[in-house]
Amino acid sequence: MEKIFTLKTKDSSTRARTGTIDLPHGRVETPAFMPVGTNGTVKAISKESLKEIGFNLILANTYHLFLRPGMEVMSAAGSLHRFSGWEGNFLTDSGGFQIFSLSALRKITEEGASFRSHLDGSAQVLTPEKVAEVQSVFKSDIQMQLDFCTKYDVSHDDALHALEITTGWGKRAKAEWEKRIGPDYNGKLFGIVQGNFYKDLRERSAAETVALETPGIAIGGLSVGEPFPVFQEYLEYTAKLLPEDRPRYLMGIGTPEFILEAVENGIDIFDCVFPTRTARNGLLFTRRGPLSIKQERWTLDFSPADPECRCPTCTQYGRAYLRHLYKSNEILFSMLATYHNLYFLHHLILEIRESIEKGGFAEYKAKFLKDYAQGQGA
Repeated sequence: MEKIFTLKTKDSSTRARTGTIDLPHGRVETPAFMPVGTNGTVKAISKESLKEIGFNLILANTYHLFLRPGMEVMSAAGSLHRFSGWEGNFLTDSGGFQIFSLSALRKITEEGASFRSHLDGSAQVLTPEKVAEVQSVFKSDIQMQLDFCTKYDVSHDDALHALEITTGWGKRAKAEWEKRIGPDYNGKLFGIVQGNFYKDLRERSAAETVALETPGIAIGGLSVGEPFPVFQEYLEYTAKLLPEDRPRYLMGIGTPEFILEAVENGIDIFDCVFPTRTARNGLLFTRRGPLSIKQERWTLDFSPADPECRCPTCTQYGRAYLRHLYKSNEILFSMLATYHNLYFLHHLILEIRESIEKGGFAEYKAKFLKDYAQGQGA
């Protein structure tokens, strides 16, 4: 098993840690948040701005890129990096969650997932081997195995069935990935822990995923609608089952509360569409909680969205103008709000790393959440 994670420091009173992940397109400092660029682009922000903020790992989605622009275009481009112009690292999700979201339009068997395209209704099939092949064409720096995600309230039998399929798919994904590693492609495969909200299944899935000996491990099946205390309980339980010598990826979280919880449990990387999607819909992160720019109270407020933030949005524009842009449906609002939310989260991560290195993460978390809970009437 190739070692790609180096532990740097551990917090004195929690499981929080800092480290590095060595990937084909550069080293990633952890903990790290990944902006989501589903179609090979993070909406409403340029790759130059992402680099300027400090990101060098973003997420793209195999399911969506497989359907559009399609494999003819991606093969001709030579890689997702060449196609998009992004010089940093790409993690590509397997598309398992998107297939899960189709519900009535898909069928899952041990062989793979058959579904109807959300674009044109055409019949499609993705197997673990096909997903590994597609991501190898993309030359993804991190590629995810195909997994079977389940809803919060499924039965133990259904969760066990999904776990067994995910483990089998993981073995097949690894075999296909190993065939494709070579001089032209050196991406890293991550296995995925499932098990829904049953501790015996979480334990079994973690053991089987660890045994795959993939370079990294992801925790799936959390943040799928469960109450926050349940999320906390199952995150802590699952994270403790994973080895310390591999990077840990928690899929689908991207608010300060969830990020801080993840870091406290030793998670290294995480992603979510929430920061960028809500930015486009008028919600801005601030130190005093989320701010809804839609509210009329900001009409004559010329102060920055977050007076403590040093991003270009906050240093050059006021709340009244941002509200005007939003109400006028100006594209500039989405661009400015997206830049701010991603800058805010990246700066949060930098502070988190510093607090871990100083052995004071618990104190930092408590103070941040106390300030954040003051609220802005979101």
